[in-house]
Amino acid sequence: MKRRTRGPESFDAVVVGRREADAWVAYYRREWPAFLRAAVGMVAAGFGLNRWDTVRGAWFVLRANQAWAPFPDNDPQLARELMRRFYALVSRAGRLSFDPAHAAALEVEWWRVHREHQHHGRVSRDQLVDALVELYAYVHSVDPERLRRAAGLRVEAMDLSDAWVRAGCSLSDPLLATERRTLVASYAALLDAVERSGA
Repeated sequence: MKRRTRGPESFDAVVVGRREADAWVAYYRREWPAFLRAAVGMVAAGFGLNRWDTVRGAWFVLRANQAWAPFPDNDPQLARELMRRFYALVSRAGRLSFDPAHAAALEVEWWRVHREHQHHGRVSRDQLVDALVELYAYVHSVDPERLRRAAGLRVEAMDLSDAWVRAGCSLSDPLLATERRTLVASYAALLDAVERSGA
């Protein structure tokens, strides 16, 4: 039986969800080597790049998150530029077709909306879902309405992560297991939407 090629249209939802959960934990605990390991896993399972581009892409994701991380004085312009470089790698590999600068702008925009939701409550959960739907629809060329379940589950995972942060970022907190399962479910829903759109 021929093994299915992994990539943005046929990614491993379980691995991507678990590695993103690991990345979120590392991000909030400012454990950057652990974040890089998780990012390598996410990029490898999610985009199907060659080994060198996987490592380069994960490095861009790490550096973008480091640029974004300080609160409130971060560097969104640098974060966008680094994510542009990441999406340019994906685009050059022929895995997806889009403008890397626009994809990066949409990526960092949902980071901004989440931060407003997390710290200030100035934006609603629905607005955060909308920001994710816009990114997914652009990157994957899928009807936005098909993406709402995936986006909604990822926002649910963000809310669990935010609660975990408020509780002190303990690795023994049972919220982490629920967050991980929710992220896996989110990526399974995204994969389903992508595969149905290509059927």
